Amino acid sequence: MKRWTIVAAVLLALAGAIYLQHTDLIHGRGLPPTANDVSLRALLVDRRAELETAGATSVIVIRDSELIAEWGETTRVTSLHSVRKSIVGMLYGIAEAKGLIDLTATLAWLGIDEVHLPLTETERGATLHDLLASRSGIYHPSVNDDGEAAPARASHAPGEAFYYNNWSFNALGGIFEQLTGLTLNEAFREWIARPTGMQDVSATTVRYEHAPRSSIFPAYRFWLSGRDTARFGWLVLNEGMWNGREVIPRSWLRRSFTAYSEGVRGEGVGYGYLWWLMPDGVVMATGAGGQKIWLDPARKLMLVTRVDTGDGFSRGIWWNFGARIHNGHLRALHAAVISALEPPRN
Repeated sequence: MKRWTIVAAVLLALAGAIYLQHTDLIHGRGLPPTANDVSLRALLVDRRAELETAGATSVIVIRDSELIAEWGETTRVTSLHSVRKSIVGMLYGIAEAKGLIDLTATLAWLGIDEVHLPLTETERGATLHDLLASRSGIYHPSVNDDGEAAPARASHAPGEAFYYNNWSFNALGGIFEQLTGLTLNEAFREWIARPTGMQDVSATTVRYEHAPRSSIFPAYRFWLSGRDTARFGWLVLNEGMWNGREVIPRSWLRRSFTAYSEGVRGEGVGYGYLWWLMPDGVVMATGAGGQKIWLDPARKLMLVTRVDTGDGFSRGIWWNFGARIHNGHLRALHAAVISALEPPRN
């Protein structure tokens, strides 16, 4: 009898260890616990099927500190594409609070210029605020141009017009490193990843792509897992707080979510500091293929979708033939969660 008691105790301990390992693998330190609402999960079946058909590698839904849904390979590290810009925006806010960056500084004052195709005197009058708001008036070739026809050089003065401009975004990365003395990877790991307990960051989280004849500023790529992307999104949705600690200044978040441009991509769509401001108060970071951080501050609701677009040759294949997650998928998921958690009142 004693032998069986010992065996049972060992089995229970083993089961407990497996459970703890599993929850740590999925949730990690600081990520909210799983919901036990089976009926809600059932209501989201159709949305899951749509997202998986569209190529979702992972999906995470958190509402009011509760993990509503988690699908796919949330530990898989893939490129965030243009979500990188929203992350750098948050790094700028932290750097400003540390006294390392002044948004009124002009490119001329900072000594910023190009080599093969120098900036004009007017372009060098753009401030860091102008670059963050995508209103720099600098239509210079850049690494990974968006494929859209840029306005003619000198067609707009700094601060005069919105243009989603990779030159400005890439320059922000180089300027950040110049002013802080840190690489983007070092700053991200120290200022954001470590306080939030991210599990999958490494020395290769930020990777650079150079094309010096286009621009001296390389494109910087952030490679994150779905679960670490969710930590970043939740940090932003939680007003920059994590476990009682202010990681990102709340005042910076307010400024980031101020519309410096309106009607930029459809009616009601605005642009702040490297974040898209959607109708109905939704704030979004988005990248090619379906990298989405969809935040509804009023409901404390976050949706994260990730798609593995590959790298190198495989990335080229995806670019031509891969499925894509669109904002419509997020709107449908958003509506499904709201309808399930906020049923109509009789």
